[in-house]
Amino acid sequence: MKYYAIIVAGGSGTRMQTTQAKQFLLLEGLPILMHTLKAFHDCILMPQILLVLNIHQHQYWEELCTKYNFTVPHEVIKGGQERFHSVKNALKMIKGNGIVAVHDAVRPLISAALIEKSFHAAAEKGNAVAGIHPTDSVRIAENSSNRTLNRDLVYLIQTPQTFQSAQLKKAYQQPFRNEYTDDASVVGHAGYEINIIEGERDNLKITYPLDLTFASILMKKGS
Repeated sequence: MKYYAIIVAGGSGTRMQTTQAKQFLLLEGLPILMHTLKAFHDCILMPQILLVLNIHQHQYWEELCTKYNFTVPHEVIKGGQERFHSVKNALKMIKGNGIVAVHDAVRPLISAALIEKSFHAAAEKGNAVAGIHPTDSVRIAENSSNRTLNRDLVYLIQTPQTFQSAQLKKAYQQPFRNEYTDDASVVGHAGYEINIIEGERDNLKITYPLDLTFASILMKKGS
């Protein structure tokens, strides 16, 4: 079985309050993106890594790889206008059948165990989307009223989101829609049932400055 990892790195620094794209910020002395690629490279299944970057960041990424002597094998692919188009560009590079994991570049603490579990679950069920239950109470506002939701029935969706390649490619033949917030929404809209697997609390998405602090603490703890 052939395995692939599409790493989507289209984020900006807006919510991080920085002009630098989030994936290039330093985490324990190394750009976040490098930690993420290394996590997939270290997986026992050895997925082929496809990194999707804005075309204007390709040269800068090459310079960073040289500066930090980063040698993890990967192929850099031109990003699209939206995440949807970036993933679609990467899928063009995948020939034949396989299992494809799509992962946020700014989730550098993903474990080898979750990566492997995602690949195996997708191979068995067609897809596997990581998610965790919220610890806070959840309410939904509808018109002028709101109500409590059962936390046991609610998932906070993470990545990796992993699919059999034929399923993912078929789903991405659909036209782009604004409600496509992730790959699961694209595949679900194509009529496939989405299978949720248990994610990890440490698999945080670095979005705000405090997230970077948390990630540093967790990484030191893990090492």
